[in-house]
Amino acid sequence: MLVDTHSHVNAPEFVDDLPAVLDRAMDAGVMRIVCVGYDVPTSRRAVALAERDSRVYATVGVHPNDVAAAPPDWQSAIESLASHPRVVAVGETGLDYHWRDTPPGVQQAALEWHLALADAVGLPVVIHNRESDDDVTAALVPWARRRRSADPPGILHSFCGSVSMRAACLEAGLVISFSGMVTFPNKSLAHVAAAAREVPDDALLVETDAPYLAPVPHRGRRNEPAFVRATAARVAELRGTSIDHIEETTTVNALRVFTRMGPTP
Repeated sequence: MLVDTHSHVNAPEFVDDLPAVLDRAMDAGVMRIVCVGYDVPTSRRAVALAERDSRVYATVGVHPNDVAAAPPDWQSAIESLASHPRVVAVGETGLDYHWRDTPPGVQQAALEWHLALADAVGLPVVIHNRESDDDVTAALVPWARRRRSADPPGILHSFCGSVSMRAACLEAGLVISFSGMVTFPNKSLAHVAAAAREVPDDALLVETDAPYLAPVPHRGRRNEPAFVRATAARVAELRGTSIDHIEETTTVNALRVFTRMGPTP
């Protein structure tokens, strides 16, 4: 089976046909879906979906691009949701210096707050990074080393960071997830393919980031959890191994990172 470790099936794009989307995921062998919150409403929706459907697990957090527009009580709302038994991680959080809807200093403060919450509740963090490798690494690595839990500290989602960031975060125990970007032919993303070849087996995950970043051969369509199989197939090709091996490896890793997820069905 496969686990889609990062999907926004709580987004408006899935309102009309979510049951069919989840059924197609099952038909494709995707037996677990991590539904990632990116603001307070979508975090609540992620939890509600996880309560209703055993295939879905939730994360709760406020995306760095959304912090400036978040309500004044967003921290108390996320903190309350984080204790729910169907919540498997805090986030997505992180830094994004490409879109500056939220000033960098405000983003950094929000990231530190999410990290502290994750430590307090004993959950991993889901990290978004865009054009902010050094600052994300500077925040994550010391936190990962001082946190109380011995479980993996978090996931670098849809990884496209530098070699130095990858090395430092792997050494600190974080794991790395690859999205449909790894299937794109863009020369500017050659470093993503290289990372997918080189990440150790025990630090490897796959995801869709649905409804975004649909992999080849689904480019131009709304992404959905079933399409994570195409990403897994590309990762297998890059690593010179079988998709069966990637399925087994990434599922074992997902269950090890998301400790509240429980055993395979």
